[in-house]
Amino acid sequence: MNDDQLLRYSRHILLDDIGIEGQERLLAAHALVIGAGGLGSPVALYLATAGIGHITLVDHDTVDLTNLQRQIAHSLERVGQSKVESARTAMQAINPEVQINAVHARADAALLDTLVAQADVVLDCCDNFATRHAVNAACVRHRKPLVSGAAIRMDGQISVFDARDAASPCYACVFPPSDDFEETRCAVMGVLAPLVGIIGAMQAAEAIKLISGAGTSLAGRLQMLDARSMAWNDIRIPRDPACAVCAPHP
Repeated sequence: MNDDQLLRYSRHILLDDIGIEGQERLLAAHALVIGAGGLGSPVALYLATAGIGHITLVDHDTVDLTNLQRQIAHSLERVGQSKVESARTAMQAINPEVQINAVHARADAALLDTLVAQADVVLDCCDNFATRHAVNAACVRHRKPLVSGAAIRMDGQISVFDARDAASPCYACVFPPSDDFEETRCAVMGVLAPLVGIIGAMQAAEAIKLISGAGTSLAGRLQMLDARSMAWNDIRIPRDPACAVCAPHP
């Protein structure tokens, strides 16, 4: 690290859990962020401020006026712009040293197979089950840790699914792709603006911990927040030995 980096990241370096070695791991890391909306906005900004050296953002959408209630990486003057380019502008304004790859495309299986293989950690900030399952399958296939978050109305959840750990469940262990989950969208159900900030900030924290080696991740635990009462529930989630995605198959 040069003198400017030592000053910029000094508050991380002061932490015994991170230090210079942990910060150097952050600077050398590659994070893949799927979604640049409500969750992806705080994730992208915090990863950039933390000095993650290479960040790839994937989102097919453009900035809309209704996004500005909660998607803090975007601004009024960037309405109509692609979300990944808008987020890149906000990230570079904070930390121009970070290398940002903005991918304006849908995160389909083929694209994910390429991008997940290149990443050190993957953060799922999307808003639909199909993409979540595609991201999870790619992470299991390439043995990459996945930080998964979701927020709707006044309810949020977060967990880590670490395919490098034989005891860690994957996303499909908890939410099997064969189950018929009701798809809910903010455009229909609404969402409390700061809720996505809370969950997104936690996702960024988990990714930073995974990369730097600080603390213990949420792998094997699902945390759920009821923002009406600001009450957290913490559930232990085992690996499903019959999981269609991560269980060993002949």
